Amino acid sequence: MELICKGNTDLLKLPKTAFLCSRKVPASVVLKCYDWAIEQREKGNCVISGFHSQIEKDVLHYLLKGKQPIILALARGLKVKIEPEFEKPINEERLLIITPFDEKVKRVTEETAQKRNELMISLADQITIGFASEGGKLDELIKGIEKPINRII
Repeated sequence: MELICKGNTDLLKLPKTAFLCSRKVPASVVLKCYDWAIEQREKGNCVISGFHSQIEKDVLHYLLKGKQPIILALARGLKVKIEPEFEKPINEERLLIITPFDEKVKRVTEETAQKRNELMISLADQITIGFASEGGKLDELIKGIEKPINRII
């Protein structure tokens, strides 16, 4: 699978933890995910995620406050202009935006999100699951994965 990248591609060589989380999470999980993000930031660990669900966006918010490397995996093509909050970390060479989709893919769909999640898992050394709804897409995706999986709850 060919990757389209913006940012420091050397980040792909680092040990990476994929962070995935279902869209709907119990309130008890939210603070634990924030604590996990702060811990990754303080340890300088490279996190790869789609940062698409609200909890994943919140995790990104905490990570961007640090200096550790971050890989943002998109479930659509790259935009021509990147978001302002990504300019500084890209210039600092600690953010990489990747996608397997060309610029014609403008919207995230269930299929593109699934492909993006599979890509993240293939690139990651270990996986952290904030929360996976039982029987949901994420729950199905992580069944049978040979890599270490850490569940926040």
